[in-house]
Amino acid sequence: MDIILKYFPNLTNTQIEQFKLLEDLYQDWNLKINVVSRKDIDELYIRHVLHSLAIAKVIQFKDGSSIMDVGTGGGFPGVPLAILFPECQFHLVDSIAKKLKVVNEVVDGLGIENVRTTHSRVEDIDEQYDFIVSRAVAAMPTFVHWVKGKIAKKQNHDLKNGILYLKGGDLTEELQSYTTATIYNLSDFYSEDFFDTKKVVHLPLKYKG
Repeated sequence: MDIILKYFPNLTNTQIEQFKLLEDLYQDWNLKINVVSRKDIDELYIRHVLHSLAIAKVIQFKDGSSIMDVGTGGGFPGVPLAILFPECQFHLVDSIAKKLKVVNEVVDGLGIENVRTTHSRVEDIDEQYDFIVSRAVAAMPTFVHWVKGKIAKKQNHDLKNGILYLKGGDLTEELQSYTTATIYNLSDFYSEDFFDTKKVVHLPLKYKG
């Protein structure tokens, strides 16, 4: 938990308590329904929570923003971001129901009210959002195809509406046709070795009415 405060020192008491509780909830639920590997659960704060919060080093979501987390799995990056931005609405989507059961139990346990979940393929979601976040669930061309038409028209941030994608490794080839993409190296924000090759990709997407 200390590592969260190292990089996010201005948390409220409520947020600190919620981030502390996160580990116990995931440890407990992961024994019943395995959504996080053993190694990762032992390093939950670095590998999942801090990794998810890297998006907040790129953008501060304004109150009232709507964000969809595609392929949320056990709730990352959506749940940590929902704790950090309590005045934003997060829609966590996954095609595997048992993973969302864990997410729902964790959200209930934390007492956060700005998260809703849907068991669905993202292509079947008919809503629009300021931003769509995800952790490397597919190659970018596939992902862009999935979320087509799901970006809101009104711009409320300096960063244009679109995708914020947590990804690792060399993205040159994958992003070669996306000239508007910006890559942020997580090693610029965090000093831990785990983040050396990890990135946030911001890809603006135009509104399609």
